[in-house]
Amino acid sequence: MSDNKHHKHHDHHHPHSHEHDHDDHSGEHEKRTRWVVYLTAATMAVEIFFGYWTGSMALLADGYHMASHVFALGLSWVAYIIARKYSESERCSFEKNKLLALSGFTSAIILLVIAVIMAIESVDRFFNPVEIKFGEAIFVAVIGLAVNLLSAVFLHHGHEHHDHNIRSAYLHVLADGLTSLTAIIALTAGMFYNLYSLDSISGIISSLVITKWSYGLIKGSGKELIDFKQK
Repeated sequence: MSDNKHHKHHDHHHPHSHEHDHDDHSGEHEKRTRWVVYLTAATMAVEIFFGYWTGSMALLADGYHMASHVFALGLSWVAYIIARKYSESERCSFEKNKLLALSGFTSAIILLVIAVIMAIESVDRFFNPVEIKFGEAIFVAVIGLAVNLLSAVFLHHGHEHHDHNIRSAYLHVLADGLTSLTAIIALTAGMFYNLYSLDSISGIISSLVITKWSYGLIKGSGKELIDFKQK
C-alpha cells in the first residue's frame, strides 16, 4: 500500500518537472520580449517623428510598421503574463502552448494587414512624390536597423522554434529589420541619383516579403491551434 502511494506520488510529480523546465523557458522569453517592447517603442517614436520631418515614405512606413509591432510584441508579452498567472488556476483550464500559438496567430494577421496598408500608401506616394531630406532619413533608418538587429539577437533562443509566441516576436523584429534595410538602400540610391520613386518602391518590396513571412506564421500557429497532425 505504501509502495503504491509512493509510486503514485512519483508519477504525479514527474510531469511537473518537465512543465517546470517549460516554465523556466517561458519566463526567460517573457523577460526578453518585455525589453524588446521597450526598445521597439522608443525607436518607433523616433522613426515616425523623423519620417514626417524628412518627408521619407520609407522611414515613415518603417516607423508605423514598427508601431504595429509594438502592439504585436506587447500582445506576445501579455500572453506570457497570462499563461504564467492563469494556466494552473482552477478557474481557468487551457494549455499554455495554445495561448501562445493564438497570440502568434493574431500577431501574424496584424502583420499581414499592415503589409497591405504599407503597399497602398507606397503606391500612392510613388505617383505623388514629395521632397525628402535624405541625409537625416538615412541616419535614423540606420539607427532603426541597429535596434532591430539587437532585438533579433536578444529574442533568438534555442527554444524559439517550439514556441510560436517567441517566434512571432522574432519574425516581427526581422520584418522591421527588412523595412529599415530597404529604406537605407532606397534612400541612399535616391540621394545619389535624385530618384524619389525609390523611396516608395522600397515600401512596396518590404510589404510583399512581409506578406510571405506572415502567411508562413499564420499557417504554422494555425496548425497548432487545431492540433493538426502530419500524416
